[in-house]
Amino acid sequence: MRGSWQGFPPLFFSLLLLMLPLKDISTSPLSGRAQSTLVPGGSDNGHTCLGCVLVVSVIEQLAMFHNCTAKEAIERLCNYLPEILNLQGICYLVAELYGAELIKLLKYKMNADVVCHSIKLCKQNAGQPFCHLYPPPKMGLKKAIRKANRIVRNSKVLKNTDGFLNICALPPLVKLCEKIKYVIKNKLPYEDFDGDKFSAFPTLRGYHWRGRDCNEGKAIVYPGRRPDNWDVERDSNCNGIWGVDPKDGIPYEKKFCKDAESKGIILLGDSAGAHFHIPPEWMTAAQMSLKSFSNLPVALTNELDWPHFSGTTGFLNSTIGGWTDSLYLRLRRRNRCNHRDFQNISKNGGSSKNLLELMKSLARNQLFDNPAIVIYASIGNDVCNGRPDTVAHMTTPNQMHSNVMQTLQYLNSQLPKGSHVILTGLVDGRFLWDQLHSRYHPLGQLNKDITYGQMYSFLNCLQISPCNGWMSSNETLRNLTSERALQLSNVLKEIARSEKFANFDIFYMDFPLGKIVDEWHKLGGESWQLIEPADGFHPSQGKKKNVGKEGQSCLGFQRLMLQTSWTHKFKSQEGLSALHPSKMSTLRSLVFGGQIINRGWFWLRPWPKFLCFPM
Repeated sequence: MRGSWQGFPPLFFSLLLLMLPLKDISTSPLSGRAQSTLVPGGSDNGHTCLGCVLVVSVIEQLAMFHNCTAKEAIERLCNYLPEILNLQGICYLVAELYGAELIKLLKYKMNADVVCHSIKLCKQNAGQPFCHLYPPPKMGLKKAIRKANRIVRNSKVLKNTDGFLNICALPPLVKLCEKIKYVIKNKLPYEDFDGDKFSAFPTLRGYHWRGRDCNEGKAIVYPGRRPDNWDVERDSNCNGIWGVDPKDGIPYEKKFCKDAESKGIILLGDSAGAHFHIPPEWMTAAQMSLKSFSNLPVALTNELDWPHFSGTTGFLNSTIGGWTDSLYLRLRRRNRCNHRDFQNISKNGGSSKNLLELMKSLARNQLFDNPAIVIYASIGNDVCNGRPDTVAHMTTPNQMHSNVMQTLQYLNSQLPKGSHVILTGLVDGRFLWDQLHSRYHPLGQLNKDITYGQMYSFLNCLQISPCNGWMSSNETLRNLTSERALQLSNVLKEIARSEKFANFDIFYMDFPLGKIVDEWHKLGGESWQLIEPADGFHPSQGKKKNVGKEGQSCLGFQRLMLQTSWTHKFKSQEGLSALHPSKMSTLRSLVFGGQIINRGWFWLRPWPKFLCFPM
């Protein structure tokens, strides 16, 4: 997803429901700065229009599903929203401003496209067509809009619309907007009292994104560092292991972790790596409830990402479907000394270019920290953009080589010796159109009237599509996009083959889409279930066991183990587990917030044959 902070204020409809704020909580993959990258009229207007059409559609469907009036549907929707962050109050405020006009227009059976054009939240730009999600009314779209304009022509609210669009000027949201703006710009924890780039606060780039700080008063205490004097007096690396065994006087950290070859895991990635997810219940009238919106505040303050459930750095049991089985958890199971040593340095819209800025939020010290496994995974945004002339704005192979080499050189200046970097190839996104274009989008399931193909066309018309190249009915364009993606993957492959660095070795891995699909089919699943239902763009983490995000984790980890020259380090018993049988000790359980380490009997397990299912 792409866009910039500047689009946040006019998107009160999108914030109201937080369905698809494509622009406000992400940054452009074409730039390292938060700025608009779309053609004039195709950014703010497009996102505002999209937010309006989605919300009006939901209100209309709520009225239909519950057999109630539009007024009652609006009240129902507002009551679903949590009071946290004053979201419910904001909803009622917007309803107070626009409700009367909305109710009038829906009473005359105007569809969402007509409603939003008539209340000036969708606009036709000079030389551009009328963008619409639904099939035009029988009388024609222009005629229907003129009729709707006559219905609301005396509205005082619509004459002063611009005065109500900047919701960040509302007192309840001033501080929240400032916080979100800060984390979008810096990608660092907003709550970080000691400045070590780790936090004891979950969202706003806190410990959902990188290991939880166990001492916010000391900058020398953080996850991933080598233990200070074997952590005799305190837990300097936040892995929960410190103190001295009274039986033999040996520090626990030395006894359990000295030969464990501990390594953290760091992801440099995009919205797929951050686990961008919009719950489909947010736009499905039949599934809406107070419970379905209960996680809205967390989603908002995490930029609509769910890194704590992601396939690379997830550590909490998923509450949005599927289950969490990340690379971090797999490394941690094999070496408990790795507890909390993860960083998800990803962003919505992450590409080879803007990752150059993003990686500066990396927290690794060559002198004091453990080595790390860094996964570089920008799987699509170098070929995805929302411009009509999309091919002209794709990253070229030469640009890709330059961008990635700059990233690797920076990593070489930051990572401790003995680290490893894995470059992940781009995905073949033709999978999206092939699997979804004729299926009904969640917004169209009630009336069987909106397909993914229609949604893709609507986004393209508004010039806010996350990927014009693949989310298009133009087969030639889809093929060209995949061809460029393959070229860029080959650049990564060649870099891994030919380049050497002092502090890490480097490997390449194809994005295992084909393998994931094959495994999913063996489990009885269908290919379309591997794609996020709400946005029709991102990898999915389904509600039943699947190999979507978790399959990527499993298959990726398997290939990583098989391909690298340091496999023996993982297969060796000392490197595989934090504890050797001769070093067993019974320790008390210790819980740090949402990140748990069981300091009980640790047994060394022999390296298992790697199987994805079961695990």
